[in-house]
Amino acid sequence: NFPNPFNPETWIPYQLSKEADVVIRVYNAAGRLVRTLNLGYKPAGRYVTKATAAYWDGTNEDGERVASGIYYYAIEANDFSCVRKMVVSE
Repeated sequence: NFPNPFNPETWIPYQLSKEADVVIRVYNAAGRLVRTLNLGYKPAGRYVTKATAAYWDGTNEDGERVASGIYYYAIEANDFSCVRKMVVSE
């Protein structure tokens, strides 16, 4: 993601070799789900700029800003998944 660390917003770039429904889930360091970003159906391509990458505004499902700390995001697209770390700083 970029920037990393960030406060309060970040972009998560990704690329798809074939079309897929894309979901990104953000977890806190304890493994609790903080936010789900349902990006929906996306055609194959590169989503790497601010205009195309997934956007997270640093809030939880209730719209509250998350605390500073380490978070993890899991990207799921068809049978692919991966987890990466990101840092929210004040």
